[in-house]
Amino acid sequence: MPKVGVLAMQGAFIEHIKMLKKCGVKTMEVRLPKELAKVQALILPGGESTSNRKLLEESGLFKPLAERIKQGMPIFGTCAGAILLAKTVDSKPGLFQAIDISVKKNAYGRQIDSFEAELKVKGFPKPFHGVFIRAPIIEQAGKNVDVLSEFEGRAVLAKQNNVLVATFHPELTDDARIHRLFLEMIK
Repeated sequence: MPKVGVLAMQGAFIEHIKMLKKCGVKTMEVRLPKELAKVQALILPGGESTSNRKLLEESGLFKPLAERIKQGMPIFGTCAGAILLAKTVDSKPGLFQAIDISVKKNAYGRQIDSFEAELKVKGFPKPFHGVFIRAPIIEQAGKNVDVLSEFEGRAVLAKQNNVLVATFHPELTDDARIHRLFLEMIK
């Protein structure tokens, strides 16, 4: 059985761990390169993308994580995690550039502008309840990106090769379907 790591520096990492346990998967909090080496897949939770970027650098995790992503390790970024994985962020190069999307940070507004919406997800018979908190917008998705869900005409859930991103927080619901979708990516 694969062990799935969750970057545990800030954001809703505990909620992701609870969701993975609900799926019957072994999990591990990842804060250091030696912990990253023990997992077969990783979730980058929401939080604040600039803080996460700084913490990845300070912990020594950035380079080994970038290498693992290039080698094909399945990775799932939610909200700020999606920002870290995007090719471009606010028209500038992204941190990992792991998925061919352009995102705009906090595009729906401030914390007070957070909202929830029912999302049609490719392959799901029933809608998924999306929780958007200071969410980014995917302004553009490359031709090799599989857009799995849209809200108001914009991608909110997308996949390319070993990378899955959501601009919302599936970990803040009781519905494990998106986490299961990610787990299907682990060989």
